[in-house]
Amino acid sequence: MARAETSKGSIQRGNTLPNGDIYVGSFDGLVPHGPGKYMWTDGALYDGEWDKSKMTGRGLIQWPSGASYEGDFRGGFIDGAGTFKGVDGSVYKGSWRMNKKHGMGTMVYSNSDTYEGFWNEGLPDEFGKYTWADGNVYIGRWKSGKMNGSGVMQWINGDTLDCNWLNGLAHGKGYCKYASGACYIGTWDRGLKDGHGTFYQPGSKIPCNLEVSDCLTSHDGTSASSSSNEKITIGLLFLLQKLCKNWRLRRFLHRPRRISNGTTPVFDDNSGSHLCQDVSSKSFSADDQCLQDSEVDKDSVYEREYVQGVLIMEQPKNEDSRMSESGIAQENNWEKQAKGPMETIYKGHRSYYLMLNLQLGIRYTVGKITPVPLREVRSNDFGPRARIKMYFPCEGSQYTPPHYSVDFFWKDYCPMVFRNLREMFHIDAADYMMSICGGDSLKELSSPGKSGSIFYLSQDERFVIKTLRKTELKILLKMLPKYYNHVKAYDNTLITKFFGVHRITLKPGRKVRFVVMGNMFCTELRIHRKYDLKGSTQGRSTKKQNINENTTLKDLDLSYVFHVDKPWREALFRQIATFLLLFFLNILLSSFMIALDCMFLESQSIIDYSMLLGIHFRAPNHLKRITSCQNALESTGISAETECSVALHHEETISSKGFLLVAADEPGPAVRGSHIRGSMVRAAEGGYEEVDLVLPGTGRFRVQLGVNMPARARKVQEDVNVEVENRDTIEEYDVVLYLGIIDILQEYNVSKRVEHAVKSLKFDPLSISAVDPNLYSRRFISFLEKVFPEQD
Repeated sequence: MARAETSKGSIQRGNTLPNGDIYVGSFDGLVPHGPGKYMWTDGALYDGEWDKSKMTGRGLIQWPSGASYEGDFRGGFIDGAGTFKGVDGSVYKGSWRMNKKHGMGTMVYSNSDTYEGFWNEGLPDEFGKYTWADGNVYIGRWKSGKMNGSGVMQWINGDTLDCNWLNGLAHGKGYCKYASGACYIGTWDRGLKDGHGTFYQPGSKIPCNLEVSDCLTSHDGTSASSSSNEKITIGLLFLLQKLCKNWRLRRFLHRPRRISNGTTPVFDDNSGSHLCQDVSSKSFSADDQCLQDSEVDKDSVYEREYVQGVLIMEQPKNEDSRMSESGIAQENNWEKQAKGPMETIYKGHRSYYLMLNLQLGIRYTVGKITPVPLREVRSNDFGPRARIKMYFPCEGSQYTPPHYSVDFFWKDYCPMVFRNLREMFHIDAADYMMSICGGDSLKELSSPGKSGSIFYLSQDERFVIKTLRKTELKILLKMLPKYYNHVKAYDNTLITKFFGVHRITLKPGRKVRFVVMGNMFCTELRIHRKYDLKGSTQGRSTKKQNINENTTLKDLDLSYVFHVDKPWREALFRQIATFLLLFFLNILLSSFMIALDCMFLESQSIIDYSMLLGIHFRAPNHLKRITSCQNALESTGISAETECSVALHHEETISSKGFLLVAADEPGPAVRGSHIRGSMVRAAEGGYEEVDLVLPGTGRFRVQLGVNMPARARKVQEDVNVEVENRDTIEEYDVVLYLGIIDILQEYNVSKRVEHAVKSLKFDPLSISAVDPNLYSRRFISFLEKVFPEQD
């Protein structure tokens, strides 16, 4: 063993440790301190600085595999700025934290792909630029190693997609600008066009303000300046990294952690594999090439609708609507469309303090009622006097926490009743509070209802919160005992699920009443059409110029009938005359749910309710394959129509459906609908067994009455009673339905009787909405029987 005296009392020597590792360098007492080399028994070697037995400072470590790292260490970890060279030839240069890439850095992968940007725990995160070896580029937001958030994808052929992204796929509002000058503005779902959009031919006037992301680039005349902007953005990010490195700012932000000296440093390198080439290899221009190459007016603008990437509708856009969308109005329309039908409530929003008050109140009352042992409700649990009242001053009180909102009074109606209702629908109290009162803000629907009510959505979209008029609150509290018994007796009821009623009083005496309901459309599937169906005809249509993909359409707008499995239709409809008999046959109680629900509403003198119907269209699998085949062949100049029809003709008969039904007891997890209870429905197609719905490429879903119900939608003429005579021209789609009865808080009172009398002088008395509850119920059921006809 060599030994030499050095300054400041440190000793330079070599030593073989009991575990076989070898250290040569400076010691401070018995521990390595200062410059030195450490070799592990597995052949790994560290040459650099030590501090009290821990690798700290600059150093170089080499592994037996051939990988190496040179840069900063801290507390025994790779921490700071440094360069890692992998065995596969990949190189990362940038910031580290505790053996993981963290902060600004550049990764050159073994296949020559490059990522420049921010990292978090070893994965690309926040903002960054990914360049594929073939020249395609993505600049935008990342999350956990995947494109997530707003961003721009640029293909080497000149196409550009500016869109929101989710898990590496285009998902949400966006626009695609093609190298030819054409542009498509619309919606993407899991990487495929889905829903309504607008296609602009080359030379058409395109909206100017189209940026979805903050990093828009293009390949037109501004490409030079755009490229320069990219370099400036990335350059500024790396300048910040360099400053942090030179000034050693990171050492003030992280506390070293102790590791054993007898082990080789190991770090998680989750980013060693480059992104899948499929993410960037497909340009979005192929499916629009047919129209671009056809002989059409270069100034034409087309309205389109896609279903899972398959074009199902295309028509020239009305010239008047195009003129009305010119200039600033057109830009504002795009901004409104990009935001969607709702906006997250932010500080400074008109509803911000109201939201804070609501969240504080719900958190308080749910927390107060949850510890109380669950019991059956009593008569004194109902009515306006069954309530919890509390004052919430800003500075807090003996019973309430301090908060940043305004002082308010809180009233929670019938807390025990709604606690039991939440239990019925298997809603955990903690999940309920997190959904509505968690760290995320609520979302406000951009267009309030006809009644003037404002709607809010929880961030996870499980619950809808609606403001109530005073009369609606009174009706709800009056009918609550019968409502509770009805929901308890009939598991599969289609009536709106109520989970809480509250009132906030602000100074000087402004009162806002809320009801919390279940969201019928809480699903990962995209709802392509929404209908509000009452069964009346007067005023039950929507002006064409007001229709967009977020519009809830009405009775006269409905141009489809829906064929559902026979047992499912029987579960929706049953003759009311059999009501008394079926009271004694509990097994059949779910077999006439609409009739039962309407009879309940009729008994409460309720009118103006409607069936809210949501439709998710499925593209048949063979059409998806034809579309993929066409895209591939068109890019090579081969006739897509001829080749694809020959290749796929023999598969049409076995794969024409857009969904499959499998036995519910087969292995595999199924997604249940939110706040759903009751038994599953049985399908004739599945041998009258309980079934799950399998949507290829999407997932498996539990089928229950009104939730995840597969059906066949058939296009009809103007009237749902008239079907297309020529069956060769019948337009049919596989769909998934979501339905329920809403707006059940309007009594047939004096004002409605007057409305009926006045409107009857001008219109057919049977066509108006305000009619006797018995007539309303019969008309409602009769209309729905036409919408869901019996199959031949």
